[in-house]
Amino acid sequence: MIPDTSLQKTVEQTTSGKLSPDELVDFSYQQIDKCNPSLNAIVSLRDKDEVKKEAKALSNEAKKKHRLLYGIPLAIKDLFNVKELPTTFGLPMFKNNIAKKHSILVDRLINHGALILGKTNIPELALGSHTKNKLFGATSNAFNNEKSAGGSSGGAASAVASSMIPIADGSDMMGSCRNPAAFSNLYGFRPTPGLIPEDRVLKIDTQFPLLSTPGCLAKTPGDMGIFLDAVSGLHALDPFSFDIEGSFKDVNFHENEFSKMRVGWLGNMNGQYSFEDGILDLCETTLKHLDGDYLSIDDVVDEIDASMIWDSWTTLRSRNVYLYLKESNLQDNSDLGEGAQYELKKGKQVTEGDLKRSMEKRSVLAKKIDRLFDANDFLALPSAQVFPFDKELDYPSIISEKDMQSYHHWMEVVTLSSLLGLPTISIPVGFNKNNLPMGMQIIGRKKEDLRVLSFAKKYEQIFQFSNVKSI
Repeated sequence: MIPDTSLQKTVEQTTSGKLSPDELVDFSYQQIDKCNPSLNAIVSLRDKDEVKKEAKALSNEAKKKHRLLYGIPLAIKDLFNVKELPTTFGLPMFKNNIAKKHSILVDRLINHGALILGKTNIPELALGSHTKNKLFGATSNAFNNEKSAGGSSGGAASAVASSMIPIADGSDMMGSCRNPAAFSNLYGFRPTPGLIPEDRVLKIDTQFPLLSTPGCLAKTPGDMGIFLDAVSGLHALDPFSFDIEGSFKDVNFHENEFSKMRVGWLGNMNGQYSFEDGILDLCETTLKHLDGDYLSIDDVVDEIDASMIWDSWTTLRSRNVYLYLKESNLQDNSDLGEGAQYELKKGKQVTEGDLKRSMEKRSVLAKKIDRLFDANDFLALPSAQVFPFDKELDYPSIISEKDMQSYHHWMEVVTLSSLLGLPTISIPVGFNKNNLPMGMQIIGRKKEDLRVLSFAKKYEQIFQFSNVKSI
């Protein structure tokens, strides 16, 4: 069922009556019993009998054909509210923080027939790209249980890679869908902020860029398209949300259209980014396979100041996180981990002048990237700077003899998309000699999310990375 069948075919089977939601629930719980003890991907698991009652009720309704996720078992990232389940943010102090209503994203999933089994694990407050917290512990990588699953959507990635659930929601501020997807041989999508509406806890000035967005992780872009059609689009409670013309499920490039595409390879950003040995090789081998036979790959030689990206990004991010923690009355909490303490200290010191300079840098960078898009349909970068690492580590402190300056410096490569709000998908590029996965970011113009997913669909047709199974 779920491991060997696409989400679209599974839904076709449930809506036609060939497969019941009850059977899918049984399968998911079997996989959870088998895999979750070693992976620790799903937390706050609901009682199976309760979910089966919902599955039975779903089977008796008449709207099956209009539900994109009819009968599909899912688990929700522990940032989003599911009514009557705890939203813990990975913090012991919130272990009994029972949600009174669903988040917008969860409402839309349930309205399309999804059955919610529980939550997926995250790092504390979803800060950092390694899923480890004091409440639930670390999530293991589905390809090597001793390694990190990445983060902050690490629980989601391991749950999908091990077929506990067929697809997962995530969120992406600084690679939180892209990094775990790369670590798990999955596709991970950070859409243009606003495509997937969310509950706005913090009132943000309309001039301040949206830094984070809900996203998703899946074995195939085709599966991802169904999920995106279910959750995307304008919502009255999110002033930043927008509709998109077209269907993610149906969109595809024509053969001759794809062959005219140009991809600009940013590589190590002219030596400004450090990578663990093997990452650039995997990406470049994949690009060489595409070049000529399928489309055109060009090395980008334009100088992009990576330090300008980092300075602008870390200032805006720290101020954003600081304000969120202050709004949540957590600004003086000494029990918060290193990531939160870093953001609190830095964010508190940010001045209006600092914000103005950061926005000016962002504007300069946006113009330079726009010029690159004049010559390229997409830009490409590795999805991470290290392969999955020991899950007992807090984070990598050195990459190729270069010291990392913070808890998140080792994920600097994802900040270009995050800073400029560009739709970006992490696509699998294979495994190193230790059988550890890696991915590559494909970056599109703002609001060209349909084109980014179309690229990924064609890419999966060529390489079929979804056929590689986890342990």
